[in-house]
Amino acid sequence: MRFKANIQNIITFTRFTASLSSLGPFAWVRLDENDIRFTVIPEQGTQVWSVLQIDSVFESYLIESAADNVINLEVPLQGLHRALKSAVNATAASIRLTKRDGLPMLCLTINTTSVGNIAMQTADDSFAAMMDTEDGERGMNIDFTNNARERETIITQDIPIRVLSSNSVDGLHEPRTREPDVNIELPSLMQLKAISDRFTRLALVSKASASSVSGATSVGPRLELSANMHGCLRIRIDTDAMNINSTWTGLTNPRLDPSAIEGGEAALQNHPTEIMRQQGDAKGDSEEGWAKVFIDGRDWSKVMSVGRVGGRVIACFCNDHALILYVYMNTGNDDGSDRSVLTYYISSYSN
Repeated sequence: MRFKANIQNIITFTRFTASLSSLGPFAWVRLDENDIRFTVIPEQGTQVWSVLQIDSVFESYLIESAADNVINLEVPLQGLHRALKSAVNATAASIRLTKRDGLPMLCLTINTTSVGNIAMQTADDSFAAMMDTEDGERGMNIDFTNNARERETIITQDIPIRVLSSNSVDGLHEPRTREPDVNIELPSLMQLKAISDRFTRLALVSKASASSVSGATSVGPRLELSANMHGCLRIRIDTDAMNINSTWTGLTNPRLDPSAIEGGEAALQNHPTEIMRQQGDAKGDSEEGWAKVFIDGRDWSKVMSVGRVGGRVIACFCNDHALILYVYMNTGNDDGSDRSVLTYYISSYSN
């Protein structure tokens, strides 16, 4: 079993792991000859099923295994992210699968010409990562090698992982949902996150005040997110103490590709999104034609951290059931094809 690759886009990979690490401690990573898949399935909250195109992050990519050149790993996201952070200013970086004292590791090798600051930051980050592991002896290992002639420092960091058998992951699959009622392209996630966080804070203060009076246990705030097929998106918080909302208009509603639907153009006319397109208006005044979900405000804030990777975000609303986000990362292909995509599955709560 072999895996090694050079990291050609360290910043994107670092931001990518940061967005995932806020949602869960571990990721199931599937490496094969076509792409790399990171899946996060926490006990509660949003699931992420992401597909990275190999050339969007790596070059000189090599993988070999007896299981048709497929390797499944369980990777600690905080440890991987912390190691990648130390490589942001590197002149070169590579990653490979190896063993230390018989234990599987992902070894990150960083080449840098800046010795002092990066080396000390790497040591601090690595020590913190070691303390975060369940077994301190399996923490990161740092090896500094100075090459006086080239004035270059080589830093290695070991991230403890688990190698998973194909049988243990065969049952994993994306959640099944019904056809969406509304598809809409989201506005700036930074703007959306700022407003969502403000609504969540107001709701938390309101609930805390109510709990201190009634003695009831405070529960997480529920945000109502809704959209229609006329470019309108609305976020609302409705409690006993307040009812506030913010609405966007003029957004884009992507039309489904008839070739991707069984029955083609004829079947598309009866699709829920096309039926919803006949209802409502572009100002959002009508209450008809809206699809809505109720989501945990704090979990939604974590999801919005994916804005750091950039790219286009399409939200698919299954009314009162689920919200699916497709985050398309830019990989440099001019035609926009074969882009990496992160898929977020967020279940709707009851109102």
